[in-house]
Amino acid sequence: MKEKKQEIGIVVPTYNGGEVWRKAANSLKAQRADFDKILIIDSGSSDDTVQIAKEAGFDVVNIQSSEFNHGVTRNLGVHLINCDIVFFLTQDVIPEEKAIKTLSQVFNDSTIAVAYGRQLPHDYANPLARHARLFNYKCDGYVYGIEDSSKHGIKTAFTSNSFAAYRIDYFKEVGEFPTNTIFGEDMFFTAKAILAGYKVAYIPDAIVRHSHNYSPVQEFRRYFDTGVFHCKESWLRKSFGGAESEGLRFVISEFSFLWKNKNLFWIPIALINNFFKILGYKLGVNYQKLPFVMVKCFSMHKKYWNQ
Repeated sequence: MKEKKQEIGIVVPTYNGGEVWRKAANSLKAQRADFDKILIIDSGSSDDTVQIAKEAGFDVVNIQSSEFNHGVTRNLGVHLINCDIVFFLTQDVIPEEKAIKTLSQVFNDSTIAVAYGRQLPHDYANPLARHARLFNYKCDGYVYGIEDSSKHGIKTAFTSNSFAAYRIDYFKEVGEFPTNTIFGEDMFFTAKAILAGYKVAYIPDAIVRHSHNYSPVQEFRRYFDTGVFHCKESWLRKSFGGAESEGLRFVISEFSFLWKNKNLFWIPIALINNFFKILGYKLGVNYQKLPFVMVKCFSMHKKYWNQ
């Protein structure tokens, strides 16, 4: 008896995606033969984001901006699209040729619950953004399970919903995305899946373009929220251990990258950025000791604090 083909769906949350969303939509449209369904969940865009999606032939669901939540909105997408494998992309991700098809193939391995691909920087990325992508998304792929946590710590459970795919049977079994985290719903689920005996795969041949030219203040706010996430979800570090040496390796690698590429002007900027990252993270893990008005001011995801 012939085995039933797995249906593949894509869910993209959007909000005022701008020109980069137009490029992303065109790239997804060009790969339309590699997936069965695509759903755009728009949170009240005031630009032409929805029009771009409809012109590309994508299904669109509209929600209020106040209703958006990293976990809740993506869970909604899973239930509405009703596919066996569901990809999540962000609106600023531009998939390269065969990215969807290449990542889909990893699910031939029945142990894998989630897989993610390689993110390379956008053409307009500054040197710091370029280095960050090259450092975090290497050329060598892997499949990690709980047995790898002793070596890789919390990095074992790393995944990015900027470009990741989930086996929905396991997704529902493990408990879907959390509905009350500031962000990090992807790592939260992946950690739970690994603890349940499943695995995560990194497939570097599945490539997208994605990066951010963050200012020092934006880095501060992003790492503040990371600290909040780690404080609230302390079980992650207890289950997998930390990754303290990774931060030092990143800084050394960044300075080496800037020096070798003759981006000397960026070295003091990198120093400032890294200072703000550390400060933001330290304050984030201790957010409960800060006045609420300060916490909301420091946070990148301010709507979270209105819940």
